[in-house]
Amino acid sequence: MSDQIETIRLRAAIKSYPTTRALLEGDIVSPLVDFDFVEVEPIHHAFAPMAREQVYDVSEMAVFTYLQAFHFGKPLVLLPVVLAARHQHVCIVYNKQFHSSLTPADLPGKKVGVRAYTQTTGAWVRNILMREHGLPLDSVDWITTEGAHLAEYEQPAFARSAPKGSKLIDMLMNGEVDAAILGNDLPDDPRIAPVIPDAVRAGPAWHAATGLIPINHMLVVTKDLADRHPDLVRETYDLLRRSKEAAGPSRGPDLRPMGIEAIRPSLELAVGLAAEQSIIPRKFDIEELFAPWRAIERA
Repeated sequence: MSDQIETIRLRAAIKSYPTTRALLEGDIVSPLVDFDFVEVEPIHHAFAPMAREQVYDVSEMAVFTYLQAFHFGKPLVLLPVVLAARHQHVCIVYNKQFHSSLTPADLPGKKVGVRAYTQTTGAWVRNILMREHGLPLDSVDWITTEGAHLAEYEQPAFARSAPKGSKLIDMLMNGEVDAAILGNDLPDDPRIAPVIPDAVRAGPAWHAATGLIPINHMLVVTKDLADRHPDLVRETYDLLRRSKEAAGPSRGPDLRPMGIEAIRPSLELAVGLAAEQSIIPRKFDIEELFAPWRAIERA
């Protein structure tokens, strides 16, 4: 009888980051699991298919997309792995061709574009505007160019959709919106300036004062995989831990923590502001979110 271990192949959508590169490039391997890494660019295009149809076994997912998926009962399991985070203060910008200056105090009555009302970067930026600058969210004319990753979600009444086919960057550059919330697509253009004063320093200063991380993306697996192969879910977590270790210590604060306790305070904030901004109907308890992972971890 052969003692050879059967390797199971999993379809995965994960972007290459310093902490995932060793895994994606095959420097970290396992006898239990092999990955079919599907390149999705930009990575947020993987979130709706995963949330709606579970087209991957393992996937990166925006934290607010997962919170909505949890609310709508989608068969996904959240793992305590932060894959992407960034300081968000720099992500709301305006075009100096149309405004000599624009600050948070100027935003009431203005048109502010965001890809989707539920976009994670948008939610973090609105939290900054509300908490740090006292901006009433319903005082802004929020304009979205895409719907939510969850088809069941309806955006609030004070947000409206741009004409079909509209591109947010084009709307900013031609003056159709006064400001826009942009993430990885933030343009390197001398006409573009941040709305938040001293934005480059404000993000790190917030982290230094609070110790919190503005989480963008975490890791999810399908419930089917978790039910049938909990050992593979544990192995996937361990592979990502090893991949992160291979990247070496981060320069500055660790914005990609792993483990429930390391993530808990930042995720609690994310859950709270998601409820406050009508992205989810109520605050979820962190143990409630991670209950399936706890079962796998302890099995």
